[in-house]
Amino acid sequence: MLKFDNVSKVYKGGKKAVQNLTLEFEKGEFICFIGPSGCGKTTTMKMINRLIEPTGGSISINGVNIMDKDPVQLRREIGYVIQQIGLFPHMTIQENISLVLKLLKWPEEKRRERAKELLTLVDMTPDYLEKYPHELSGGQQQRIGVLRALAADQPLILMDEPFGALDPITRDSLQEEFKKLQKKLDKTIVFVTHDMDEAIKLADRIVIMRDGQLVQCDTPDEILRNPADEFVEEFIGKDRLVQARPNIQTVEQIMNPNPSTITGDGTLSEAIQLMKQNRVDSLLVVDENKVLQGFIDVEIIDQKRKKATRVSDVVESELFTVEKGTLVRDTIRKILKRGMKYVPVIDEEKRLIGIVTRASLVDIVYDSIWGEDEISNIG
Repeated sequence: MLKFDNVSKVYKGGKKAVQNLTLEFEKGEFICFIGPSGCGKTTTMKMINRLIEPTGGSISINGVNIMDKDPVQLRREIGYVIQQIGLFPHMTIQENISLVLKLLKWPEEKRRERAKELLTLVDMTPDYLEKYPHELSGGQQQRIGVLRALAADQPLILMDEPFGALDPITRDSLQEEFKKLQKKLDKTIVFVTHDMDEAIKLADRIVIMRDGQLVQCDTPDEILRNPADEFVEEFIGKDRLVQARPNIQTVEQIMNPNPSTITGDGTLSEAIQLMKQNRVDSLLVVDENKVLQGFIDVEIIDQKRKKATRVSDVVESELFTVEKGTLVRDTIRKILKRGMKYVPVIDEEKRLIGIVTRASLVDIVYDSIWGEDEISNIG
C-alpha cells in the first residue's frame, strides 16, 4: 500500500531532515510516527502528499511513484487532518465535509447524502449539516475534520497531531471512536503524534524517529517489551507499563465474569440488600438481555430514596466501559488516570460480560513496574 525506499529530505544549507528512510506498510494498517521535536516525523508525513518534496529515494502508493502524479490530484486522493482542524467558518458543516467532493464535481444531492451518511459514523444527527463550525464543541469540530478526510473514500489518510489541542477526556473518547472507525472502514492511516500513550493505544505499528533517522518500527507490544536501544527506553519512559506477563493481554483474561447486577424494575430496598449481601457499594444495572444500562450506588440511593422506589428511577447512565478484546495495558491506564474503582466489560451488542476492578490489576502493575525480584529486594 505505502512504501518508502531510501527516502531523504535535505534542505538548503545541508540540513538533513530525513535520512535514508526505508519502510513498507500494508493496506488497513494504523501507523504512528513519533519522536522528539525536529526528528523528521512531520516532514516524512508531508512528503507522502508532496506538501514537501523528497530530495532522494522514492515513495509509492499501491505501486505508483508519487512523483509520477500531478500533486493536486495526488492530494485529492489522500485524506488529510491537522490539529487546527481547518474548518471554514463561513461554510456549513455539510459544505465543510463535502469540500473535496465539490472539487471532484459530485452533484449537490450526492454530496449531501454522503455528508449525512458520514455524520452517522460518529453519532451526529443530520441536523448538524446546516450548522456552522462556531456552533460545535472542539470535539465535534475535530470529528468533522476527520469526516472531511473520509468524504471521498480515500484509502490513505494522513493525520498530523489531530487530537493534540483537545482536553484529555474529549481526546480519550475521540481516540477510541476513531480507532473503531478505522477498523470498520479499513483505511490506512499515517498518524503523527508526540504522545507515546496515544501511539501505543492507536497504532498497529509505531515508527520511532530520531534526528531524521529510523530507530525502531514495530508493534506497540514489541516496542514495550524489547526497545531497540537506550533512546527508545528513555522515550517510552520507565513508568509506562511494560507487561511482565506476556500471556495476559486482553481484559477477558483478568475480568470477573460475574459482577453484581440488578435490573431496572428492582426496588431500591432490593438493591440495598443485594449490595449488603455481596459486600459492594454499587451495582451495575442491566436489562433482561444483559444489556448494560448504567449503575447505582449507595450515595445515589441515599440522595433519592425519598422520591423514588425503583432502580430505573435513579440509574446513572454515564458509565465508562471497555469492549471485550481491549488490551489490559489500555485498561490499566484508564483506571489509574481516571481514578475509577472498576470498568465494566461489554460485547459488541453492549451486553455486560464482566468487570475489571482496580484490585484485579494490582499484581500486574507491581510486576510490570518493579518485577518480582525487585519487590523481594524491597522486602
